[in-house]
Amino acid sequence: MVDRPRRKAKVLQPTKTKTAAAVPSMVGAAKERPLAEAHSLMREVPDDAGTTPRCGFIALIGAPNVGKSTLTNALVGNKVAIVSHKVQTTRVPLRGIASADGSQLIFVDTPGIFAPRRRLDRAMVSSAWAGAQDADIVGLILDAKHGISPETDAILDKLANLQAPKILLINKIDLVKKSLLLDIARRANGRTAFAATFMISALTGDGVADVKSWLADHVPEGPWHYPEDQITDASLRQLAADITREKVYLRLHQELPYQSTVETDKWQEREDGSIRIEQTVYVERESQRKIVLGKDGRTIKAIGMEARAEIAAMVEVPVHLFLLVKVREGWGDDRDRYRAMGLEFPKE
Repeated sequence: MVDRPRRKAKVLQPTKTKTAAAVPSMVGAAKERPLAEAHSLMREVPDDAGTTPRCGFIALIGAPNVGKSTLTNALVGNKVAIVSHKVQTTRVPLRGIASADGSQLIFVDTPGIFAPRRRLDRAMVSSAWAGAQDADIVGLILDAKHGISPETDAILDKLANLQAPKILLINKIDLVKKSLLLDIARRANGRTAFAATFMISALTGDGVADVKSWLADHVPEGPWHYPEDQITDASLRQLAADITREKVYLRLHQELPYQSTVETDKWQEREDGSIRIEQTVYVERESQRKIVLGKDGRTIKAIGMEARAEIAAMVEVPVHLFLLVKVREGWGDDRDRYRAMGLEFPKE
């Protein structure tokens, strides 16, 4: 369920500790406005927001790999959700926060919905539907290339039972003919009563502004839940772990199953202003650990360099990232791991 905050949210900053002298680091330039800037600016609703501010939760749901995380980033205007070609990259609902025309829009990027086979699958699908059930508006995203796939067909059946207003977002329109888009829209609207239908490309930004403007007019009236410049409620430790997991998936998406995970073990702010981060990449078998390490450790070194550059751009200080790769057999059935990820532990 989406836990609505009753007061202004604060970013969960890591505990400050001190450590030894500096080590050379990789610092990369971010394409988006750094998260650190957004985290540090905590202002109230702007004066020109009008006398009746609006605020609402918008759950973005859909089958795996339809572009939910890419659309979340486009709507927020910053990268808050990791993106890869591997299905189920998003494991828990993640909130991205944006404002438009005096309204605060809280987007809930949910895991892909599909027919679950394993315990982790069931937990992710359950969390996706929980986010939808508690939202003020539900946005169903369809991949224009695949139209109404079997997964989307099943979602449409269940979506009709949700009471919240629903909108249809047909994504990746730049990849198909217009006649096909109109047919998809007609068939989907024949299954569920959508308040509005949008043709978009989350990757190019085509149509995204129209979606944002419509949502700003239709979320409920009420005070904002978050400061104006906060763009996510995720902690920096969580964001850093997600960035590293994204780099693992991007480099090894064909070799490594999605059951691999990354945890931030230590976050130390040093006297010179830099940050030392220690993370562990967990896999389920020794053969997978060897894949992640690569020959002479080259693969994990490359992953670390890419992750370190993006994390440094996010926090705007030098970062020293240290990665370990460990085998944790059966972690997909470990109740504590689900609790750490913020997922309910499903019963067999």
